[in-house]
Amino acid sequence: MLHALRLQPTRGALDQPVPTDPTMYRFYEVLQVYGPTIKELIHEEFGDGIMSAINFRLDVSRAEDPQGDRVVVTLDGKFLPYQW
Repeated sequence: MLHALRLQPTRGALDQPVPTDPTMYRFYEVLQVYGPTIKELIHEEFGDGIMSAINFRLDVSRAEDPQGDRVVVTLDGKFLPYQW
């Protein structure tokens, strides 16, 4: 796992536009379903702009739950206001 964490992240890392790997597809699905809402929440909280994918941190952790452990993924990107 350490090796994977040390690799340089790259754009276009997927072999096809819609991923077929079940885990990767779930992230794709989450953004398809919740992406517009996330965008609106960012605009409501911060104003007109985007979350940086360059100045960015990612954390994956486990949360114990009586109905089965949960995966917690935190995407932490710097807010970049639009410059019109």
